Amino acid sequence: MTERIAICPGSFDPVTLGHEDIVRRSLAFADRVVVAVGHRATQQKQGLFSIAERREMIDAVFADEPRIESADFTGLLVDFARTRNARLLVKGVRAVSDFEYEFGMALMNRELADDLETVFLMPDVQHSFLSASLVREVASLGGDVSQFVSPLVLERLRERNSGGAS
Repeated sequence: MTERIAICPGSFDPVTLGHEDIVRRSLAFADRVVVAVGHRATQQKQGLFSIAERREMIDAVFADEPRIESADFTGLLVDFARTRNARLLVKGVRAVSDFEYEFGMALMNRELADDLETVFLMPDVQHSFLSASLVREVASLGGDVSQFVSPLVLERLRERNSGGAS
């Protein structure tokens, strides 16, 4: 039987408990999950954390699960999925607006690679409003984000927002 590999793509700036929930639940139908941090040439803004730092945090957060690995990619997601022999893309959707955007992306990906399926997962209700951008904003203003990220990510956010090196 062929190994079922899923790609869970995103920016993960930073990885949140909502991301963790979606990735871990993906193991219910995938043998291995690649958490893929995308380089976004079309995005103007600079991330809070570098791609390497995001991958380090992802690797640390999922260190207890050998079936989860991090990677980064440039270009088309479907091309990256082919290099990993993945047949599944896993996307978390929190609201109708997320679904509309992701639905369009899934249809385009199907046109580009008809053997690649997209699976949408709803977040756990406690994470249904959570986004990395909200976490970044609240943390930058000194708010407590400890209920939204792992302790390791919380520490990195505090270091970054206090001006310390990470």
